Amino acid sequence: MRLKSGEIYLDYNATTPIDPKVRSAMLPFLEEEFGNASSSHLLGTLAHAAMDRARSQVAALLRCSSDEIIFTSGGSESNNLALKGMTERYAHQGRHIIVSAVEHPSIMNVAHWIEKQGFRLSLLPVDKQGVINPTDLNEIITSKTVFVSVMHANNEVGSIQPVSELAEICHDAGAALHVDAAQTVGKIPVQVDEMNCDLLTIAGHKMYGPKGIGALYVKQGTKLSPQILGASQESGLRAGTENIAFIAGLGKAAELAGSGLSHEMSQLESLRDDLQHRMKEAFPLLRINAAATARLPNTLSISFPDLLALDIMEAMDDVLVSAGAACHSGDGKGSGVLEAMGVPLNYQLGTLRISLGRFTTEEQVERAIENIIKAVKKVSNS
Repeated sequence: MRLKSGEIYLDYNATTPIDPKVRSAMLPFLEEEFGNASSSHLLGTLAHAAMDRARSQVAALLRCSSDEIIFTSGGSESNNLALKGMTERYAHQGRHIIVSAVEHPSIMNVAHWIEKQGFRLSLLPVDKQGVINPTDLNEIITSKTVFVSVMHANNEVGSIQPVSELAEICHDAGAALHVDAAQTVGKIPVQVDEMNCDLLTIAGHKMYGPKGIGALYVKQGTKLSPQILGASQESGLRAGTENIAFIAGLGKAAELAGSGLSHEMSQLESLRDDLQHRMKEAFPLLRINAAATARLPNTLSISFPDLLALDIMEAMDDVLVSAGAACHSGDGKGSGVLEAMGVPLNYQLGTLRISLGRFTTEEQVERAIENIIKAVKKVSNS
């Protein structure tokens, strides 16, 4: 990681640094082993073998077959391929789609684009913890529903959805379930056989791999219309010469996640809970978002009443976090996620998202606590 001296990076939900072991796995394919995986000579054979190995590594983490993994350029492309590909392939069965009200823009904007193509779009509500009630899906879904798309865990507050229950409802109605797991793969167990989803998105840069690489799990028997046309790479679903170096990096990131996940989860949850306790102790009126439900072990969303998150961040010296509901344009609008959860606007605008990661230390968390407390008090008294 290249940070300024003394800076503390607590924005792992935005992106993660590349793990040194991932970088080492990538380097040969950026240097001497530069072949095209479609070539039949030795360099091509080496590239194809590396791609096969990475596909198996990702499949092992998700507990699926390697031929169900399609490599893409990242989470947004995977989401586009899933939603547009399903819509085009199964439009004859119905023209109704459902997404949750707290989705990432790479789902929500695609859903609205599909709506403009003549489909009916329904938004699935969430409760005060940001969680979908399966009963609500049961009431909205129909025999004309093509697919339902939900994120496994919310990127802002960390709340985890009851995916397997939602999958059962979808399948009973004849609809497919797509899960955007960009924020969960590598942070908590993500096993598609237990989730029973039909499609699932992962993003390399959220799990200590490089940016510009991701994958889409496509359950055997699920058909999609390709969105990038050309040659027959990736089972004909994603044309273009494969990015072997980044694919190798994603594979190594998946391998590392699988081997150390339980320890990492426990360590991050302990650090997160200490941070949460100290913040609440210092500011009794503080709101802890999604605290009463299962959530990502590394994620803490906190809302300060009648303060602006950007002001707090500006008052911090060396702590890098996100504004969970920043009013970047100055128009007084808050977060769509927090709004869907019923968080009052005066709390929304004062929301910080703090997300820890593999390289976060106890000493860094302690310094961050002191820094945030000092910044909030400074803004409160200004």
